[in-house]
Amino acid sequence: MEYNTTRGPLLLPEYGRNVQNMIAHAMEIENRDERNRAAQAIIEVMGQLNPHLRDVDDYRHKLWTHLFVMSNFRLDVDSPYEIPTQEVLNERPKLMEYPKSKIRYGHYGQYTQKILETAKEVDNPEEKEYLKGTMANFMKYQYLAHNNGAVENHVIANQLKELSKGELALDNPDELVSTNSLLRQMGSTNSNKRNNNNGKKKMNQKKKFKK
Repeated sequence: MEYNTTRGPLLLPEYGRNVQNMIAHAMEIENRDERNRAAQAIIEVMGQLNPHLRDVDDYRHKLWTHLFVMSNFRLDVDSPYEIPTQEVLNERPKLMEYPKSKIRYGHYGQYTQKILETAKEVDNPEEKEYLKGTMANFMKYQYLAHNNGAVENHVIANQLKELSKGELALDNPDELVSTNSLLRQMGSTNSNKRNNNNGKKKMNQKKKFKK
């Protein structure tokens, strides 16, 4: 009786011992045309054993890569894709650099800060006035969304001027949208989200009941 402990290691266990044996047999075929046909047949078997790979982009390319991996990169056949090498597949990915940009105020986020920093590029006075009012109210909304309680308009005005490097200065901070209006808007948005979630739950319950 043959035990698994006496057999060679399974390089990709999801394909099983039989597929690995088929690949080993194909490697012994001397005629190249017959060896190519054997490889094509093995690819079809591998696809049937792992149908979930069909949901992966370019899944046949992945199957061919697995074929060469299970042959220890020694199967000499004509592949429709570039034949991988063990060195490339074993190469460790490069470390991603952590963003080094500093955010002055976390509740405004990086994109708000970047928009305000580009205010100096706006030459049209009307566009700059629109940008000033829009961003000030947006900043107030963001502030209230991340901090429970109220915020003074002059605080928003000072931070708007700071982040825009002095390009955007509110003449009358009291003209900003009132805190109560923004809080009602935020409450309405949260209420709609809860209603949508409740609606989805009810629909799912109905579907389960019908089943």
